[in-house]
Amino acid sequence: MRLRLDVAYDGTDFSGWARQPTRRTVQGVLTEALSTVLRLPVQLTVAGRTDAGVHASGQVCHVDLPETLREQTGSLVRRLNRFLPPDVRVRAAAEVPADFDARFSALRRHYRYRVTTAPFGAEPLRARETVAWPYPLDPAPMNTASALLLGEHDFAAFCKRREGATTVRALQRFDWAPAPGEPGVLVAAVSADAFCHSMVRSLVGAVFEVGRGRRPVDWPAGLLTRGLRASEVTVAPPHGLSLVGVDYPGDDELAARAERTRRIRVPGEV
Repeated sequence: MRLRLDVAYDGTDFSGWARQPTRRTVQGVLTEALSTVLRLPVQLTVAGRTDAGVHASGQVCHVDLPETLREQTGSLVRRLNRFLPPDVRVRAAAEVPADFDARFSALRRHYRYRVTTAPFGAEPLRARETVAWPYPLDPAPMNTASALLLGEHDFAAFCKRREGATTVRALQRFDWAPAPGEPGVLVAAVSADAFCHSMVRSLVGAVFEVGRGRRPVDWPAGLLTRGLRASEVTVAPPHGLSLVGVDYPGDDELAARAERTRRIRVPGEV
């Protein structure tokens, strides 16, 4: 039996998603809670392994369980959250087809990045998810620069390379808009079929330079021709970033999607 879990967490006090010895991680905490509730070892597969400090409201993972536990899944969300700390919640748990793969079946991932240029910084209740930027940012050139990055490209200039991993991605959305009712706050919406390590925060960091007038609007897109990590790109702080959703095809297309993705992705990518 394959179970899909929809997960949300505040990444502030986590060393990212992926389990690490001696470090507090989302995967580690969630795996421990699941194993305690179900009384058996479990292994989670996640849609996107977020970095330290990055949040999620729409993370997705799956776990394979014995069919004898099927009757327990109806109460799993309530039971599981009793064992989880307040900064991570399982919002839903549902049985899915065996062809569902949280990572390889995904069509696209959606992120949001929050930044404020208000002179007083971030509002206290949103400070853990909003970066206080000390310089003015002009959203008009930022949107122009972001639009020039759309499409399928080799984003090596914006990625921390992992040996053997491809850095070709299809960036489907990247735009900036004021947050309603929050003066001084800009929110970037970023969507792609997948993201390589540090890609979103590197894209945001490059566009920040355009927004503050230090670089022309075509500078970020011009880096795409390099094929190597661009040292002049500053990675934006992690706490402004949140994974807000993952899209999947219909049940009859899950296997085909996973097969196509595996052909071009290798272990170590997110």
